[in-house]
Amino acid sequence: MKWLSIALLPLALAACKEEVATHPDPVSLTAEAVGHYCQMDLLEHPGPKAQVHLAGLENPLFFSQVRDAIAYQRMPEQSHAITAIYVNDMAAAPSWDQPGADNWIQATDAHFVMGSDATGGMDAPELVPFLKAEDATAFAQARGGQVLRLAEVADADVLSAVPIATFPDTDRAEDDDFEARLKQLSRERQN
Repeated sequence: MKWLSIALLPLALAACKEEVATHPDPVSLTAEAVGHYCQMDLLEHPGPKAQVHLAGLENPLFFSQVRDAIAYQRMPEQSHAITAIYVNDMAAAPSWDQPGADNWIQATDAHFVMGSDATGGMDAPELVPFLKAEDATAFAQARGGQVLRLAEVADADVLSAVPIATFPDTDRAEDDDFEARLKQLSRERQN
């Protein structure tokens, strides 16, 4: 019986050993980075960005909006397992228009402001990430919204369609101008 205990000791120790998960390091945001969905230059869009690292792929997928990266995480269609999601810490960002190249934090460590008046790089409502809860709370007090952790963000909040904003006065003025120009061209052709 003693030899059985000695033989099983390595197995018991292996089972107790805490496995440390390693995550790939975040990648600096450069002029070459393009959004996964829109394929547009990320630096041309304001607001926080995200990068999603996938198992087996060397380069991360970049997203023009944090909301889009979380939506990607929640959709079942991924071809690879997600190994890490990084988002900009907006408290460390130079400005809303310049979210930063290296101020990445793990999405699981972030405090997100949801429901504020802030829109992201694609003009949709944004989940604004902060490392510290007090920074997120200050942002929410100034711009509206509530502070949530990643696990508290409902799927519907990132997967639902976003209504397209319309500006009736501007759109109507453009339509009227276009219609007036068409009528003028018509009159000119008739003469």
